[in-house]
Amino acid sequence: MGKDGEDRARIEDESDTGSYEPDSDSDLEKAHYRKTRFQRRDAPSAYSSSSRETSGSHQYLLNRPPSKRKSTFYAYKIPQKVVKYVCWALLSTLVIFVLCLIRASYTSSRQVELGIVEKSAPKPPPWEAFPFLERYHGGIRTLLPKKANIPEYPHAPGEAPGSATNTSKTKQETKPLPKSVVFDPYPKASEDYPEMHECFLDSKDSIRIPKVHHYPGVMQEFPEAVMGSYGVLGLRDDICYERFGRLGPYGYGYSVKRGGTGAGLHGDREGADDLWTDSENATELDYSNIQWAELQATCAQKNAARFQPTEKTGEDLFLNSRTEGSLQKETLLDEPKIIADDSIVEERDNVEIPAASNETVIDSKAPQQNATLLPRTAILIRTWWDYQYRTEDIIYLRSLIAELSLLSGGEFTVHFLIHVRDDNAPIWADKKIYDRVLENALPAEFRGMGTLWSERQMALIYGGIQESFFRDLPVHGVYRSTFMPVQYFSHQHPEYDYIWNWEMDVRYTGHWYHFFDRIRNWTKAQPRKGLWERNGRFYIPSVHGSWEDFKQMVRVQTEMGTDSPNNIWSGLKPGLDKSNPNSSPTQPKADKSIWGPEPPADALTDQDDPEPPTTYEKDHYEWGVGEEADLISFNPLFDPDGTTWFFTEDITGYNTTSSFPPRRAAITTTSRLSKRLLTLMHRETVLKRHTMFSEMWPASCSLHHGLKAVYAPHPMYIDRDWPPTYLASVMNAGRNGASGGARTSVYGGREHNFKGTTWFYDAGFAPNLWRRWLGMKVDNDGGEREEVQVGGEGRMCLPGMLLHPVKGVEMVVEG
Repeated sequence: MGKDGEDRARIEDESDTGSYEPDSDSDLEKAHYRKTRFQRRDAPSAYSSSSRETSGSHQYLLNRPPSKRKSTFYAYKIPQKVVKYVCWALLSTLVIFVLCLIRASYTSSRQVELGIVEKSAPKPPPWEAFPFLERYHGGIRTLLPKKANIPEYPHAPGEAPGSATNTSKTKQETKPLPKSVVFDPYPKASEDYPEMHECFLDSKDSIRIPKVHHYPGVMQEFPEAVMGSYGVLGLRDDICYERFGRLGPYGYGYSVKRGGTGAGLHGDREGADDLWTDSENATELDYSNIQWAELQATCAQKNAARFQPTEKTGEDLFLNSRTEGSLQKETLLDEPKIIADDSIVEERDNVEIPAASNETVIDSKAPQQNATLLPRTAILIRTWWDYQYRTEDIIYLRSLIAELSLLSGGEFTVHFLIHVRDDNAPIWADKKIYDRVLENALPAEFRGMGTLWSERQMALIYGGIQESFFRDLPVHGVYRSTFMPVQYFSHQHPEYDYIWNWEMDVRYTGHWYHFFDRIRNWTKAQPRKGLWERNGRFYIPSVHGSWEDFKQMVRVQTEMGTDSPNNIWSGLKPGLDKSNPNSSPTQPKADKSIWGPEPPADALTDQDDPEPPTTYEKDHYEWGVGEEADLISFNPLFDPDGTTWFFTEDITGYNTTSSFPPRRAAITTTSRLSKRLLTLMHRETVLKRHTMFSEMWPASCSLHHGLKAVYAPHPMYIDRDWPPTYLASVMNAGRNGASGGARTSVYGGREHNFKGTTWFYDAGFAPNLWRRWLGMKVDNDGGEREEVQVGGEGRMCLPGMLLHPVKGVEMVVEG
């Protein structure tokens, strides 16, 4: 066989055995290619020169196993037409998917706007798991001395409400009731309290005003107030009031034929007639012909010498505005007067008004010598022109006028600030239209005590304010600017040193004068050192101890800070004491104590703001003692910065490019404001176009100008068995133990925690407790049957409680 045959046989053997080694004279590039392609797999090469491999004698002679060849993969090319259809299908799917998302988003938004979204029920708040307290609704037949009572709440940790250790559980329903006692909170004449001339219910000074009655003691196991304190404010908590002794002097409990309201004729009436048997009036009073405006004016005139005469300037350019009971003629100070008061009584009484002048008008009765002259205070009842006055409203208003104005010798003047909700009503164009609207806006017995105002009028007086329509509400509207008409009313009536902004849905189970007098005296005695810091916290005696302990706790929390995790939500706020070593750039702890004015960069200047007489460290709780409060609030003055409160950014006219101005807020607008504060608010709005949300404006203005603002910790009750320490952690969940200043604050998204309290803008316990006290059935509990049943405890008897809101109480009225 020739050379070509040998080479071909060798290649065939190589292909069978899977190996190939080129000859020396073979092409090296081709040899490398072949070696790579035909590498040996299983069998050893027969031509190997290596001694490590076995000889070729082990190979099969006849039937050799088939060689393992690598299969070749051939990719299938998809036709271009199919690829095109697939791409179009994918693109169409994506477009349809995006359109579906857009449609779903739009549909969801519309459902949210229309309120038809079906949401799963949220997880109930923890307080709903706490059991209800039962002894609020006890009866008057279980009365016992305050010191002998063991309250149902608060109780020691781990101890059940109404513990068996309570030795006061003996029922007393078989014991006859003692006679009710007259409650007289009015001071006697002294150097600090000028002598008062008695006021009557008739022009002949023959019909005396009936006095409120009370019972000594409290109902068995009656709970204590969980927030605030009677003792701190000087209020009586060892007595209680039932509905006949409290409301009977004003027409409750006897028929319309005898001059009453016809309400309260049913239920437990044991001892209800003590009010009249012990009274100087032999029979019930006939209120059918009472004119409260005339009575207030007469009483104020009798006691004019107890008050400081007021200087009057300016002249009336439109309608004369005169408040019955004022000490002298009223004129405008330095702006044209657009708002008008009651002109009906002026015509009815044929009072001759002298021409306006710049001279001081002095009442004919000289002030008493060597006696402290009293400040004059107005109580503005906020209502509107078509308000429907129910029987219960009438009784409530009578009690305010009698106890605060007539029985006090004119210290207070009750007046109605009436909102005309129709801006198109031409009340400012014609005096007769104004008089007719005002006459129809009030019940007959209160006519002559009102002033009309409208939002369009406020927009005219306080023009130039930037309109933001925050939450779709106008800046001059009653919701965002509640105090605009109050500012202007004070501007027109400078004879009033203080004005209470009072709402129609506030109730008090105790005596009005006792409450207002104690609040005024306590706030007057408060020192300014640490005042703003105390103002921002709820006082819970069962947790904080005495008031002195509470003061020192607040001081430590402010100066040293706390390790509460809530501080992380406060962020880096303006006003933090960054120089304090206890502060850190990431989580500041210590707060800067407020000492004097805290004005923003664009505040109104040159207003003679009060300045501290010394430094904060050198003051020994002396500055401010004996100084009347410019602002009195019934809720903490919290810092809204950093909270989830809805109106924290409702700020108008201020420069907010770098930061918001320092501010404080108090929920509900029920408060007392001084003439000094109202004047500053008026000037800030007129001259600087500054204003804020209603609940933020008075407190923030006081903060900017260094005025004295005080939160009065009045007694607040709660309807469930909250652990007191948990309650304190919820109510004071803000920065450094305060109620505000952090996202975890109770104000904003956590306001549901107030549902079971007696004082908040939407508290649910307040109206229920008031109705039960009146003998009504609430949630199928209470009512006449429960009061008079055999073995029953009788009607409820409550200590003085401030309740809000109480709306729409429908009494059963009979002739």
